[in-house]
Amino acid sequence: MSVYIRSIIFNVVFYLTLAIWLIVALPTLVMPYRAIVAVAKWWGRYNLFLLRAICGLDAEFRGLDKIPHGACLVAAKHQSAWETFALLWMFGDPAFILKRELRWLPVYGWLSMKAGMIPIDRRARVAGVRAMNERARAELARGRQIVIFPEGTRRPAGAEPAYKHGIAQLYGATSAPCVPIALNSGLYWPRRSIIRRPGKIIVEVLDPIPPGLGREEFMTRLKDAIETASDRLLAEGQAALARA
Repeated sequence: MSVYIRSIIFNVVFYLTLAIWLIVALPTLVMPYRAIVAVAKWWGRYNLFLLRAICGLDAEFRGLDKIPHGACLVAAKHQSAWETFALLWMFGDPAFILKRELRWLPVYGWLSMKAGMIPIDRRARVAGVRAMNERARAELARGRQIVIFPEGTRRPAGAEPAYKHGIAQLYGATSAPCVPIALNSGLYWPRRSIIRRPGKIIVEVLDPIPPGLGREEFMTRLKDAIETASDRLLAEGQAALARA
């Protein structure tokens, strides 16, 4: 069966079962927030299973032992929609930073609010970042892991990086370590494409950056760590695709 046909089948099953998962999750609206976080993690694992079963696309997670116990910031490379669900299970109590507009979606928006996900209003600029930082500090105080994509949006695999200063402002506003994450998902799940290539996506957790650094030093360390590792994983993935 061709990659194209398998990709179409996956996408159909993915969205049909997403509707089922949203219905299953509705009772968590009257439960403690950890209930919907648990459902979201299982949803993420289910999608990883679907990718393996339908598309032959597996995933490898390296360096999980580097994730600190308790509160921390997590700054992940963002190349596709894959990481929005695939990273969920890696953390004990994750809170993703997401676009405020997603909260307006029926059911999904209600559940994201219940889960304590952190919205950011990009149009509000300074006020939006300030509100994000306040929410992040509150969630960190609960011992949660705040997951942010520092480039703000998906970037094609190998594209010139475009880091936003929101991550530096968030880092400066907290006293939490920041865990960089590199990956090569864009090789197999390209943005704005229905194609899901067979192979193995690699996620690598890098050494945490301690709190207390100046913003410029922090940004330099973060960008160098993520981009160096992501370039290495990109080359590893390209070699694997060439051999396939």
